[in-house]
Amino acid sequence: MGLCDIEEIRSVLGRHGFHFSKSLGQNFLTDASVPARIAAESGAEQYKNAVEIGPGMGCLTAELCGRAERVVSVELDRALLPVLDETLAAFDNVEVVQGDVLALDLAALVREKFGGAEAVACANLPYYITTPVLSALLDCGAFRRITVMVQREVAQRICAEPGSAAYSAFSIYVQYRAAAEILFDVPADCFTPRPKVDSAVLRLTPLAGPPVKVGNEKQMFALVRAAFNMRRKTLVNALGPVIGGEMGKEEIAALLESVGLDARIRGERLSIADYARLSDAIDSKREGR
Repeated sequence: MGLCDIEEIRSVLGRHGFHFSKSLGQNFLTDASVPARIAAESGAEQYKNAVEIGPGMGCLTAELCGRAERVVSVELDRALLPVLDETLAAFDNVEVVQGDVLALDLAALVREKFGGAEAVACANLPYYITTPVLSALLDCGAFRRITVMVQREVAQRICAEPGSAAYSAFSIYVQYRAAAEILFDVPADCFTPRPKVDSAVLRLTPLAGPPVKVGNEKQMFALVRAAFNMRRKTLVNALGPVIGGEMGKEEIAALLESVGLDARIRGERLSIADYARLSDAIDSKREGR
């Protein structure tokens, strides 16, 4: 079954009376090379077990089934379940779980379905849930590799370097937990319905430990959020909501200079290591060291 063939897609969906949902951000692939390449890059063959988020027609699912020993696909839209029953009928190593990935305990799902064995995750993510789903996939600690298709702008933001326009608090959040790499772009004309933006395939390889040591991780990310919430302001002014009750602007400026940062710098120019040093310096000042 040509699961990326536009006529086949129309035929299968028509038989089941399926209609695309804008609210769910549903766009199905019409270029068969894309799911094949995602599956090849996913690590499914190496790690044997794969969790897929949002199988849609099942084109990526089928490619994963050809590489992994076992595939579990999580689909929110109940209307797609009979479609997937048909399109995945040839595979005996796949299970479709109906549910909301954001309401699932992903670590528990991996333990239950794979007996705690190593697993990878794959997804074609709608823009509106990209950030929470990626956060859930990273935070659960259950995956050796995460390969997802997202809006290209989001992929660029995740991989952005300090000082670039795309660099954001989410860049730091992801890069603190994983090595991020854009594998390839996917133009909008590779989908039906055609989205308004291009996509990119992103690979995240969770790190064994953080790239930097920091005494107070929660505080460090509070500094990151404060800096990017007011990214047009200098860090001296942006950090007021976090430590302004303890220090005046002159003290904050001195603190920045003590860790090698210009008092006029903006938060978007700081690396993860810079934020870690700044957080530790705040703790040292509190302790009178």
